[in-house]
Amino acid sequence: MLLPELVTGSDRSALRFPGAELTYRELARLTGHLAGRLRGRNRVAVWATPTLETCVAVVGALVAGVPVVPLNPRIGERELAHILADSAPEVVLSAPDVELPGPLAELPRLPVLATPADTPPPSAPAEPDGETPAFIVYTSGTTGPPKGVVLPRRALATNLDALAEAWAWTADDVLVHGLPLFHVHGLILGVVGPLRRGCSLRHLGRFSTEAAGAELARDATMLFGVPTMYHRLAADCAADPALAAAVARARLLVSGSAALPATDHARIAELTGQRVVERYGMTETLMNCSVRADGDRRPGAVGPPLPGVDLRLVDDSGAPLGTGNARGDGETVGEIEVRGPNLFLGYLNRPDATAEAMRGGWFRTGDMAVRDPDGYVRIVGRRATDLIKSGGYKIGAGEIENALLEHPAVAEAAVTGEPDEDLGERIVAWVVPAGAPPDAAELTDHVARLLAPHKRPRVVRFRESLPRNEMGKVLKRALDG
Repeated sequence: MLLPELVTGSDRSALRFPGAELTYRELARLTGHLAGRLRGRNRVAVWATPTLETCVAVVGALVAGVPVVPLNPRIGERELAHILADSAPEVVLSAPDVELPGPLAELPRLPVLATPADTPPPSAPAEPDGETPAFIVYTSGTTGPPKGVVLPRRALATNLDALAEAWAWTADDVLVHGLPLFHVHGLILGVVGPLRRGCSLRHLGRFSTEAAGAELARDATMLFGVPTMYHRLAADCAADPALAAAVARARLLVSGSAALPATDHARIAELTGQRVVERYGMTETLMNCSVRADGDRRPGAVGPPLPGVDLRLVDDSGAPLGTGNARGDGETVGEIEVRGPNLFLGYLNRPDATAEAMRGGWFRTGDMAVRDPDGYVRIVGRRATDLIKSGGYKIGAGEIENALLEHPAVAEAAVTGEPDEDLGERIVAWVVPAGAPPDAAELTDHVARLLAPHKRPRVVRFRESLPRNEMGKVLKRALDG
């Protein structure tokens, strides 16, 4: 069973948002009634605002065995029209007072209430088969419209259980986060995860270091966040000893969705005594790797593969570097391929894209990495945007970005490659300075000293800011000269 605590229906807190809270008993009644209204539908869309109503809508659909298409409330018109045409939801679920945009407003709407029901729900339907789709999550398209990733219940259950083992995650934990609820990190890990464990979620509605600190000072034991949140947390802990003390109380700080800079790792450790756990996953695979709660938490590493996940690195021809979950040499770069029960069923309506993404049962992630001798994986970037082939070397943008961030005059950094007649590609650094822009030669010498001369940027371009998406990832394709 995906959510066994809903059957138990205890009076323990399940979900709390600012100004609203539900116990497991109340959540079971609400979602049971909703499931009765959804039963038999083919697919539903959820207008995924960061609210209790979104959680009720999603859980109700899961109880009914109906696949959920979560929608970003800030989605653009063209992308929304594509997703609706591609996924063809029969109904949209949302809080009753939310105004829905154009094409979504034309769909039948089922308002979702988060007011506890007085009557017991109808008998629950039989638990769906593990291969039944649970979510269709749309990935950001770089060369075309977003693709719908079909995630089965089997992937959710096995992956969340693997994370529970790695993080010693139990019903006694209290999770706090302020992540959006339309993607894997905030919705599947951050909502379905605690509900599967039977623990409590404290969602902040919108992230702030003050609100996160208040929950950690009270009873929260775990914090999920993205690098931009941890960067703000580090800065505010330096200015507020009470916040630093609250963060120090946490059992586990988890960062994901992008690499956490080594500088932020070090600042948080110095200020709070906490070392952040990093993990690595994708929409198509859920989580592949994670540093364990009792493992070595070192900057730049996402730990070993999770239980049940096979991971290998392959060269440009697709030949494996070593075998399976083998240890590596810490230097050789290869593309990550994974297989296991965590994999998606395929891309909705795109058998061609599904076939292209697979190689003999292995999913081709497009992420480049090295394996350390102890089996830890270190991501160096995406093949398309972060692997730079310069002067005969394969160079990962991530390690150069971390090196740049160690310079006191650098606030933010991104590294890309651009064509070069002599080198093949030259390394370009995009830098947001921390104050007056430093001398470019000073930055290139800094990188050459920390890493190697062939990894120094050949060009440094200063900007007031870097383009980022809602999860804090730098949009490198939006960088231009």
